[in-house]
Amino acid sequence: MTEPDELYTLRAQYWLGHYGLAIEEAKSVVRRPMSPQLKLEREEFLLRAQLALGQYDKVIAGAAEAGSDRPAMQALGLAAQYHSAPSASAKESIVDQLKVLSGSSGTPGVQLVAAQVFLEAGLQKEALQCVHLGATMEHISIALQVFLRIDRLDLAQQQLLKLKQKDEDSILTQLGGIYCNLAAGASGAADAAHTTNALFEQYGPSPLLFNLMACALMLKGSYVEAEQRLQECMQEFPDNIIPDTLINMIVCSQHQQKPTAQWLTQMKTTYPLHAFCAGVDRVQAAFDREVGKYKI
Repeated sequence: MTEPDELYTLRAQYWLGHYGLAIEEAKSVVRRPMSPQLKLEREEFLLRAQLALGQYDKVIAGAAEAGSDRPAMQALGLAAQYHSAPSASAKESIVDQLKVLSGSSGTPGVQLVAAQVFLEAGLQKEALQCVHLGATMEHISIALQVFLRIDRLDLAQQQLLKLKQKDEDSILTQLGGIYCNLAAGASGAADAAHTTNALFEQYGPSPLLFNLMACALMLKGSYVEAEQRLQECMQEFPDNIIPDTLINMIVCSQHQQKPTAQWLTQMKTTYPLHAFCAGVDRVQAAFDREVGKYKI
C-alpha cells in the first residue's frame, strides 16, 4: 500500500468526484510544508477540480499565471478552452494544439490531461499513446478506461492487475475494478455494486458514485431503483448534473417505456457538443432518410 502524503486526501476527493471538497482541501494544505514536487501537484489538482466543475475561466487564468514553463498547466488551460469551445471546429483546433504539446513535453501532467481530452474527443489511439508507457496509478487507470472504450476487457483487466500490484487498496484500483465489472455485464454487476456502495459509505456521495451505482443496478435489471439513484443525484447535486446522469436517465426511461424527451432535450441544451448528442443526431438523420424512401 502506498504511504499517505500531504496530498492523499486531495487525490482521493478528486478521484471520487468530490471536486468541491478537493478544491477546499487544495486550499487548506497550501501552507503545509511539502516538497516542491508536491506543491506543483497541488496546483495541478486544484485546476483539475475547477475544470471538472466547469470553472473554465479560473482554469484558463490559472494556467496563464503559471506561464509557459509549466507544460502541465498549459495543458489544463487548453483543456478548459476545449470544454468551453463554442464549436466542433474550435475543439479540433485545440486538440491539435494538445497533440503538439504532448509530443514536445513528456511530463506526466501533460500526458494525463491530453489523454483525457483525446478520450473525450473520441481519439482512443492518441489517448493510449499518451499513457501506455506511464508508470503512475493515474496513467494505468486511464489506459484501463481506453481499453474498455474499445471493448478490450481483457487488456483492461491487465491494467487492473497492474493497479493491484502497485496498491490494491487505492481508490483508483477500486474504481478500476468497478469499471471492469460493469464492462463484464450482468455477471459483474453484484461486485460493482458492492464496491461502489463501500466507497459511497466511506467517502460520501458524488455524481460519479451515484452513476456507478445506477449502472450496476441497470445491469441487474433494477431500472426503478437505478432511476431513484439518479434522481437522488440530481437533487443532491443540482449544480453539477453531469452528462452521465442525463444519459443514464434516458436509458432508464427507455427500459421502463417512459418518455425520454425531457432528458434528451436537457442533454442537448446543456451539452450540445457531447459525443452522445452527435450520435443521436446521426441516428435520427439516418432514420429520417429511410422514412423518406417510403413516403408516397
